[in-house]
Amino acid sequence: QVQLVESGGGLVQAGGSLSLSCAASGLTFSNYGMGWFRQAPGKEREFVASITRSGGDTAYADSVKGRFRISRDNAKNMVYLQMNSLKPEDTAVYYCAATTWYGSPRRATNFGSWGQGTQVTISS
Repeated sequence: QVQLVESGGGLVQAGGSLSLSCAASGLTFSNYGMGWFRQAPGKEREFVASITRSGGDTAYADSVKGRFRISRDNAKNMVYLQMNSLKPEDTAVYYCAATTWYGSPRRATNFGSWGQGTQVTISS
């Protein structure tokens, strides 16, 4: 059974940084692409970033490109999201997700396993 557990959320001021982590278990981690999504109150879940199985390729939503960085450590079964220059509009619950799709998919329907989410709140 695949389990994904996010950590690292919290409250920071605009312009600050946060680093999210996702610990994966119950899967052969290097066989899965990984992604981060977020969902703000009253809004649909949206793509943030994804990374291929080897970590050799990444994709980002335009709204976070240049500010966020996704990475993974296949030896530790971990995926990370470094978030810099945070804005109030980045406030959301952030979810880690795993996919068996190749490449760097962006659609939530491409991801079959999800974590419970971690709250990120950015104050202005």
